Amino acid sequence: MSDHKRRASLSLSPQRKAPRLAAGRARALGLPTRGTTNANRLRRVDRWLLATQLPRLRDSARPLVVDLGYGSSAVTTLELVDRLSAEVDRLEVVGLEIDPARVTAVAADRDPPRVDFRVGGFELAGLQPVLVRAFNVLRQYDEPSAAQAWDTMRAALGAGGVIVEGTCDEWGRRSAWVALDSDGPLTLTFATRVSDIGTPSDLAERLPKALIHHNVPGQPVHEFLRAFDAAWAAAAGLSAFGPRQRWVAAVESLGSQGWPLVGSARRWRHGEVTVRWSAVAPI
Repeated sequence: MSDHKRRASLSLSPQRKAPRLAAGRARALGLPTRGTTNANRLRRVDRWLLATQLPRLRDSARPLVVDLGYGSSAVTTLELVDRLSAEVDRLEVVGLEIDPARVTAVAADRDPPRVDFRVGGFELAGLQPVLVRAFNVLRQYDEPSAAQAWDTMRAALGAGGVIVEGTCDEWGRRSAWVALDSDGPLTLTFATRVSDIGTPSDLAERLPKALIHHNVPGQPVHEFLRAFDAAWAAAAGLSAFGPRQRWVAAVESLGSQGWPLVGSARRWRHGEVTVRWSAVAPI
């Protein structure tokens, strides 16, 4: 089979029928990413996972985590293992890649069951994880195909599981992600090195596929970012105390305006803000 045909057979598209099962297993669903990564690129989302998802993992009979689409290097998967294993007994992390060559390339980093690497895509290789980290894997898809990928992953989750799907820049200084469970999206989080932005709406470029084309007037996510920019401008006087103080004040203002924020000022001081999905979902 030609490389072009092989890639086409792996695509996840709403126009294609569901793939047939091969040898009793579902085919890996998706397309290879560019594979680029950098050490500490995903530190912001990992920091959020440590702050919010430890009870979910600790309460699980099998705390299995899937890192979907880790790329051409296993560095961010191994960082995830190191960050979580110190807090979660019996932790298992499986890195999934749709390109078999990438799985072969990281064979030396395997240490099952603590960390393993397998071929797999949005079907999650038949695993039933408690937590899925899927970063920078849906940027290349159109919105309907990305929505189908969400549905496929949600259907594969273990009981009480959650998916964290989002994007970040090459150095992890600007990030946004959605948390989803088996019923659908729960929250949207922005995280940034605050000194790296001019206004909060600079983070719009990192919106997940489900929202990025809805950042237009009349849509809730656009209104949220507009309100955030206004609150940021109103807090300009705090710049003398540093950008983090200004960020915290702007987030506090959002909460006072009635935006349903999740989390405390401790998270805000890290350059984060989390809002309930219901407040930003497309209409």
